[in-house]
Amino acid sequence: MLEQWEGERRRDHPQEACGVFGAIARGGDVAKLVYFGLYALQHRGQESAGIASYEGSQKTAHVYKAMGLVSQVFHEITLEELPGNVAIGHTRYSTTGSSRVVNAQPVVVSTRLGDFSLAHNGNLVNALELRSELTAEGFTLTSTTDSEGIAYAVASAIATGMDWLPGICAALRRCQGAFSLVMAVPGALIAARDPYGVRPLVLGRTDDGTYIFSSETCGLDILSAELLREVQPGELVWIDAAGVRSHQWEPQPQPKLCIFELIYFARPDSVMHGDSLYSYRMRLGKILAQESPVAADIVIGVPDSGIPAAIGYSQSSGIPYAEGLIKNRYVGRTFIQPTQAMRESGIRMKLNPLRDVLQGRRVIVIDDSIVRGTTSRKIVRALRSAGATEVHMRISSPPVTHPCFYGIDTDSQDHLIAARHSVREVARQIEVDSLAYLSEVGMLAATDQEPGQFCTACFTGSYPIAIPDQLKRTKLLLEAAAP
Repeated sequence: MLEQWEGERRRDHPQEACGVFGAIARGGDVAKLVYFGLYALQHRGQESAGIASYEGSQKTAHVYKAMGLVSQVFHEITLEELPGNVAIGHTRYSTTGSSRVVNAQPVVVSTRLGDFSLAHNGNLVNALELRSELTAEGFTLTSTTDSEGIAYAVASAIATGMDWLPGICAALRRCQGAFSLVMAVPGALIAARDPYGVRPLVLGRTDDGTYIFSSETCGLDILSAELLREVQPGELVWIDAAGVRSHQWEPQPQPKLCIFELIYFARPDSVMHGDSLYSYRMRLGKILAQESPVAADIVIGVPDSGIPAAIGYSQSSGIPYAEGLIKNRYVGRTFIQPTQAMRESGIRMKLNPLRDVLQGRRVIVIDDSIVRGTTSRKIVRALRSAGATEVHMRISSPPVTHPCFYGIDTDSQDHLIAARHSVREVARQIEVDSLAYLSEVGMLAATDQEPGQFCTACFTGSYPIAIPDQLKRTKLLLEAAAP
């Protein structure tokens, strides 16, 4: 059955990137604004959370970070201990480094100009090389994250006599890979993206003139802030009392936004490339219905990420949409794990099938992806046990055949079911009557953008940023074993 749904589904789907947020106001404390921004970005990371703040021109940052959800880490008292009109925050899912508080962000390092703070979404592909260089320069890195390497690269540049802006740009040029950064120094808030813009980042402003950086527009919405624009690939935006300045630190950007941000990771109420992701996911479902029709009585979606595509599939196919799986929306992460006996009895923490909807029906179930296949098989068995006579699965993305190296935690290639099996074999393993995936052409057509603007490496194996051989061998096991 659907035992331990929370952990099982997370392990059987690509895992979220991190969430970054920052705010600068004319006056007053902004830590509480950052708290609410992180709350809106909680879906991007559930392991740890942190905030760093600055008071006026004081050179020392106030920092608080801990393991847990945003609402578990911060309280009124902790937020009061983070004064200042500049603050940045981070909610983390570990894509590099273990799940320990030492790896929680923001990263704060001391320099001759004052404390430098950084919150990072993405992964560097040259993290080991950068770490070795910094160690040779005499820096002592205490965490196992690539984010700390970026921060110390800034400290290294400042130590040579550079000012903040040229020093940060010099550090960014030492970094290869994916990074959307929100940074702070005494009196200023800064944001930057890698030249490919793999991970998202936006700029907004509230009615009272507070500027905000957020991984997604939903972080602006919670504060009723206006979306001004996206931070561009290869751009650095500097905001202080003098206003907003833009600096193109990489003059030749090559936009490659992660397509999975649109399909799954980002909240459906966020906007990317000027388009609602809810609408995009509905279009995926409509195209999927055109590409892979099947006779059935109802269409259902796997909550929550499969719902918009299921509605789109229903609208295009004319097959009625129904809720066949009910999600307990009050179940968050729990520290009390079910016993083995409870697992064997079929404890359903997250989802429950509706027997009266499913009984005697031919069902099309829509999900956003299949990674290992274990969760899909449990869903199929649960639907059949509730009386479904046929179960047809349709996936609103192409088969995931390659791991990500840019900030999404996917399994090594030998654990990706579509990398090892044909569609027919996957269908047999997850016990469906039929299985079909959306085509790559359909996925890109639904974006209404030029196809070349997206990273699709997890579906194609075509990595826009070169991956060092040593790093490739950690995940591309099938290719490494090939002659």
